[in-house]
Amino acid sequence: MQGQNPKYECLLFDLDDTLYPLSSGLASAVLQNIKDYMVEKLGIDKSKIPDLCNLLYKNYGTTMAGLRAIGYDFDYDEYHSFVHGRLPYENLRPDPVLRSLLLSLPYRKVIFTNADKVHAAKVLRKLGLEDCFEGIICFETLNPTQESILSEDEDDIEFVGLSNNADAASDIPATNANSGSEIFDIIGHFAQPNPGVALPKTPIVCKPLEDAIEKALRIANINPQRTLFFEDSVRNIQAGKRLGLQTVLIGKSQRVKGADYALESIHNIREAIPELLEADMKKSEVAYSGKVAVETSVTA
Repeated sequence: MQGQNPKYECLLFDLDDTLYPLSSGLASAVLQNIKDYMVEKLGIDKSKIPDLCNLLYKNYGTTMAGLRAIGYDFDYDEYHSFVHGRLPYENLRPDPVLRSLLLSLPYRKVIFTNADKVHAAKVLRKLGLEDCFEGIICFETLNPTQESILSEDEDDIEFVGLSNNADAASDIPATNANSGSEIFDIIGHFAQPNPGVALPKTPIVCKPLEDAIEKALRIANINPQRTLFFEDSVRNIQAGKRLGLQTVLIGKSQRVKGADYALESIHNIREAIPELLEADMKKSEVAYSGKVAVETSVTA
C-alpha cells in the first residue's frame, strides 16, 4: 500500500506514565515534591498550594512553567533535583518485554519529555531501555541556559544523546532572570476575572505548547507527517495532532478527540497499530544510531 516506503519513519515517545504505568507511584510523588518545594523553597502559603498548582498546571502546561510566569525566581537544576531527586525509582523494574518490542520496530525512536535529562536517563536505565532510543528531547533541550553561547538556529542544537548524558547534570548553570519581581496573583485573577488583565507569559518552553513541539521536531529533524506520537496526556496529544503528528493515547482504552489510537498499555503497540508491521517485511534490523547493549533484564 505504501510502495517502497513504510507509513512511519519515527516513533516519538513521552516518558513518564507512558513507558511505565501510572500505578508506579512516581506521578503522585512528583506532585507532592512540587508542593513541598513551593512551601519550603518559595515560601508559598500551604493553604494556597492546591488551587495554585491546579491553575498553574492548567494554564502553563507545567507547574514549574507557571511559577516562573507569575514571578517566582529559582534555579532550574535545583528545582529538578528537589522534585525528582527523592522519587521512588525503586518502584520501576526492567521491562524486557517492552525492550524487545521497541528493538523489533525498525524506526527512529526518540524520547520527548518535559522532565530534565538526569531524570529521563535514570528512568530509562531503571526500565532497561537506555539503548532503545536515538536520544532525548528534554527540558534542557528546549530551555538551554546561557543562550548567547548557542546558535540561534535550533537545528544546530543537538538533542541529548543517551550515551553521553546518562548520569550528567546540566553542564551549564541555570541563569534565571527577574529575581525579586512582584508575584502575579493568579488565584485572585481567576476569582475576579478582569478582561483587561492578561496572564503573564512564561519563559519556559514545554509541552503542550505548540511552539515546544515544533521546536522539538526541528531539533530532532522529525517529519510530523510520518511520525507516531505516544503520550498519556490528552492535551499533549491534541497539541501534537494540530501539528500533523499521528497520535497514540496511552493508558486509556477509549479514543478522545485528537487521538488516532488509544492503548491501555504501551505493550499493545503491535496489536493495535498493524501499520507498524509494514516495515518488518522490508527491513531486517533496527534503523537507529545508538549502540545495542547485550545486558539483559529481569521482569517485574
